Amino acid sequence: MKKLDRYIIKQILIGFLLVALSLMSMLWLTQSLKFVEMVTDKGLPVYLFVEMTSLLMPRVFSILSPIALFVAVMFVYNRLIMDSELVVMKAVGISSFVIARAALFMGIILALFNVFVMNWAIPAAENRFRDLEFEVKNSFTKMMLREGAFTTFKDTMTVFVDKFIDESTVQGILVSDYKKPQEKVVTVAERGKLEYTNEGPKILLEKGTRQVMNKQTGQFSSMTFDDYVVDFGDISVAKKKDKGVRERSIPELFAEAKNPETSAKDARAFKAEAHRRILAPFFNLIFALLACTGLLIANFNRRGQGKVIMISILAMIAVQIADMVFTNMARKYEWIIFLMYANCFLSLIITGGLLIKTPVFRKKHKRETLNEA
Repeated sequence: MKKLDRYIIKQILIGFLLVALSLMSMLWLTQSLKFVEMVTDKGLPVYLFVEMTSLLMPRVFSILSPIALFVAVMFVYNRLIMDSELVVMKAVGISSFVIARAALFMGIILALFNVFVMNWAIPAAENRFRDLEFEVKNSFTKMMLREGAFTTFKDTMTVFVDKFIDESTVQGILVSDYKKPQEKVVTVAERGKLEYTNEGPKILLEKGTRQVMNKQTGQFSSMTFDDYVVDFGDISVAKKKDKGVRERSIPELFAEAKNPETSAKDARAFKAEAHRRILAPFFNLIFALLACTGLLIANFNRRGQGKVIMISILAMIAVQIADMVFTNMARKYEWIIFLMYANCFLSLIITGGLLIKTPVFRKKHKRETLNEA
């Protein structure tokens, strides 16, 4: 690698890291707000909060990576123009393609890294997030029982907890059980210990009173106890979700699409997601080329390259929108997958061709450019 390439790559890498980390930090903050209530109200441990929000970052990185690279490449090459470094490079006979090699290198490296992120990191992170979400929603601890509040389970039992002493022990507890339509049972105890068994969660109550009211006969009975067990049965509030498209790898997506038991709608969705993952890493390379091609083939303008930058940004937005539209449409019409590939590789061919061949902008200020060189 030549010194010129290392010089430009270093600047692009620094810019990419700054932009990517800034955007990811903002998105992490917005995503973490969804879990704040679980920490403050339901007692979600801080380490679980950090882990769950961090598991969202691989997917966020795959989305932001091409955009951050586009911004970094455009900033670096525009600064080279403003400092007249690019003019000097061209004056000594360095071609636009050679100058763009640094952007190409960064695009290829990030494309390869995104292959790992899209096909291994994201499915692993999404699977872990799904497991944690299931555990949190169904954990019979502070996640379900809240201090000073009535909690109802499946409309058959209501529990009130006065205070948590630790993760499994409560002080002051009331259990209203109306599983049987003909009677209502109210149990009050000074202390209770939460336990989870294979049959479901249970509470071992200490020093309390159990009252039963028969709704049909109006008979009332009451008893005091030193120890009493309340069986909650199966009160899971959420069932573990089946694997979605995000939790599956590319081979799994194609295998599920070919599964005879998979509906036609789901098969198209699996195929669309699989092809999207194949193409997604290429957008790092495409956006890097879109950012530098216009600046390299355009004529030097002392008043700045605002027009060229705007055209490059619009081109990037158009490619991104086309990819999103085609991906969504491919879930309904399988032949749209062809347009997904066309949008990706035509952008790559056009930008590469412009760098190698003649520029599209006319040399309106050719004499002025030569004098500046």
